[in-house]
Amino acid sequence: MDKKKRRRVVRFVILLLLFSAIVFTIYTGLTKEKAEVLQVGDVAPDFVLIDMDGVEHRLSDYRGQGVFLNFWGTWCKPCEREFPIINRYYQVYKTQGLQVLAVNIAESDFVVQNYIDRKGLTFPVLIDKSKSVMGTYNINPLPTTVLINPEGKIENIITGEMSETAIRSYMEQILPSKNLN
Repeated sequence: MDKKKRRRVVRFVILLLLFSAIVFTIYTGLTKEKAEVLQVGDVAPDFVLIDMDGVEHRLSDYRGQGVFLNFWGTWCKPCEREFPIINRYYQVYKTQGLQVLAVNIAESDFVVQNYIDRKGLTFPVLIDKSKSVMGTYNINPLPTTVLINPEGKIENIITGEMSETAIRSYMEQILPSKNLN
C-alpha cells in the first residue's frame, strides 16, 4: 500500500509539473512583446557585419549615401535572378553615392564565397551568422530589400523579387542627388 501511494504522489507531481510547463509556455507566448515592425520613415537600425574579405561594415558609416540593403540566401531563386541586375546598376550608381549591402542569412562562408565567385558579384556581401540583423529588420520572406536614404531613414521595404525596371528606379530613388531639398 505504501508503494502504491508513493507512486500515485510521484505521478501527481509529474502531471502537475507538466501542466505548469504548458500553462507557462502559453502565457509567455501570449504576453511576450512583439518586435517592433520597421516602417517607411523610421531610422534604419544600425548594425555591424563582416564581409567576405573580413572587412567590418557599420550601416551608420554609410550616412550620406543611399543604401540598397538586400537580404538573401544562395538557395533563393528570385535572389539569383536579381543579383546580375543589382550588380549591373551598382556599377552605374556607386560613383553617385549608392551602396549595395547584400546580407546573407547565416550560410557558411564557403557556400557564400562560391556563390559570389560564380555570379561575379562586386558589391559587399555580408553574412548575418546569428540572424540578429534579420530579426531586427523583421525579414521574411527572402528576398527583402530595404531602401535607406542618405539621412539613414527607411524609404521603402520591398519583399519578393524585383524587376530590372524596379531595381533601377529604387536605386535612383535613394541617390544622394535625388534627396537634396
